[in-house]
Amino acid sequence: MTDMAEATARLHALVASAPTRQLAEAFAAAGHELALVGGPVRDAFLDRPVTDLDYATSASPDEILAIVEPLAEATWDVGREFGTIAARVAGLTVEVTTYRADTYDGVSRKPQVAFGDTLEGDLVRRDFTVNAMALRLTPVRDTLGRGEPGGADASPQLVDVGGGLEHLLAGVLDTPQAPEQSFDDDPLRMMRAARFAAQLGFDVAPRVVTAMTALAERIRDISAERVRDELSKLLLTSRPVPGIRLLTDTGILDRVLPEVPALRLEADEHAHHKDVYEHSLTVLQQGIDLEASRNPGAEPDLVSRLAGLLHDIGKPATRRIEGRTVTFHQHDLVGARMAKQRLKALRFDNDTVKSVARLVELHLRFYGYGEQAWTDSAVRRYVRDAGPLLERLHILTRSDVTTRNRRKAERLDFAYDDLERRIAELAEQEELEAVRPDLDGNAIQRILGIPPGREVGEAYRMLLEHRLEHGPASPEEAERVLREWWAARAVEL
Repeated sequence: MTDMAEATARLHALVASAPTRQLAEAFAAAGHELALVGGPVRDAFLDRPVTDLDYATSASPDEILAIVEPLAEATWDVGREFGTIAARVAGLTVEVTTYRADTYDGVSRKPQVAFGDTLEGDLVRRDFTVNAMALRLTPVRDTLGRGEPGGADASPQLVDVGGGLEHLLAGVLDTPQAPEQSFDDDPLRMMRAARFAAQLGFDVAPRVVTAMTALAERIRDISAERVRDELSKLLLTSRPVPGIRLLTDTGILDRVLPEVPALRLEADEHAHHKDVYEHSLTVLQQGIDLEASRNPGAEPDLVSRLAGLLHDIGKPATRRIEGRTVTFHQHDLVGARMAKQRLKALRFDNDTVKSVARLVELHLRFYGYGEQAWTDSAVRRYVRDAGPLLERLHILTRSDVTTRNRRKAERLDFAYDDLERRIAELAEQEELEAVRPDLDGNAIQRILGIPPGREVGEAYRMLLEHRLEHGPASPEEAERVLREWWAARAVEL
């Protein structure tokens, strides 16, 4: 956390911003309370960029709309049943939500929405104390709906119901009410604890960890889609590993992504191998760092991060002890199938599922390159098999090197540098990413005098293999190869 005077200055800047000022005046004039809540207040204290402006109010959703519409360039209903109206005010997107007092029945996967009466009541039901602070922008209404003196121009008041500012100063994540109650209200908050701990670099209060462990089974009450979204948010942080450790240690990941805790293999007393769980977490973080260095300014890549975390999940199922050696034969293929199954269960989209599974399947292809030089055709196949995932495969393969043997690590790094150099040279020579046979299907049919069918597909694949093996050929050379293959095929049949 930065200097308190600087944080106060940032809060005043938020209050003075056009959207906040206009909204505060409009809600005060209508006789309703308005407060800037949650993330913007927290991030102002932490000197983090404020990307969202969220407000809480005593007004109902219909009243919010009536107050905001005259000020807004546009409004839209993002969840009226949950009390939220979004709008674009003074060029910025804002969300205004009626005070909430949600409850969960312990069976349903969604909250039973209830609107509250006070800002304090709204804040105490929020997930964590650092997110349960607010700047009250308008006077408090009395029981008759009348505001206290001061109007919208009164100095904003910091409302902190659970010691959020103290916890920010200490770098601790805690809940405004008893964590058992908070997590029983919404079990997904247990995963949010892991995300915020990773995102903010905070320690999690011991009582929160205890409650997460005791209530871990409740995460099964949450829909796969909500779990998927929260897991994705965790992985998209710059340092997700502490959050993953927390989910593993509390037993939550066993219910969400059990393939990862299963990587904590017990080492045989005679057969030594590195800790696959720790290795996978290292690969994940190394991949994130490499992603940032190779693609500065790019959005975080969920596919790469899922692949880094899951690339070795096939090892427990394929683990064999042979004398003093542990083997994991075909763990890449087994892991690809497991990744596909788990990501489908978590309702990830088809492109993400296929891409992650393919990267897991391909992550061992590079090994052996350093022992013997690959032919140009082998390099072409590597690129063809990776297809649009090539850059992600580069990142995964490089980050998969976690050996403490410096000479081995340098050798592998040099070998992959050489492979990328050769890929670039071949790509420049022949547009490698778009390798196609030198004759298309129409040309094959014309030359051989055959209609569309199985034979055309066989000829196409033969010409593709020839291209991969020998590089591009002239139309005349390709026709010669095709006719020779066709004649030999006729003899064999």
